[in-house]
Amino acid sequence: MFDSSCVFCKIIQGHIPAQVVKENDHVVAIKDRSPKAPVHLLLIPKIHIINVATMEDVHAEYAWYMLQMARDISKDLCQGRGFNLVMNNGADAGQSVFHLHMHFLSGKSITDGGFLL
Repeated sequence: MFDSSCVFCKIIQGHIPAQVVKENDHVVAIKDRSPKAPVHLLLIPKIHIINVATMEDVHAEYAWYMLQMARDISKDLCQGRGFNLVMNNGADAGQSVFHLHMHFLSGKSITDGGFLL
C-alpha cells in the first residue's frame, strides 16, 4: 500500500509535513511547494500507484476519487473560475515523483502566458 522511499507516501503517513487543504479516506490535497498558479494543489491518492500507465483495474476507483476531490475543491476555492488538471506520467512526460498525482491549477489562464510544470 505504501512505498517507504516515496515522498508522497511519507506525507500521507504524516512523516513529512505538508500544507493539507482537503482530505478524505482516499485522497489528500496539498499545496504545491513550487506553485505555478495562484491555486496549485496536488491531489494524491492514499495508495501507492506509480502513474496511470501502471494502474490496474482494481485501482480504477482512485481515478474517480481524485476527480471528486477536484470537483469539491473547485466549489470551495475557485469561485466560478476555471481550473486545469494535469497529470505527468513517466519521466519523459515530466513526472518527478513516482506516485500518481494530479496538479490542480486555477487563477492563471493557460492561454495567456500559461504555466510550465
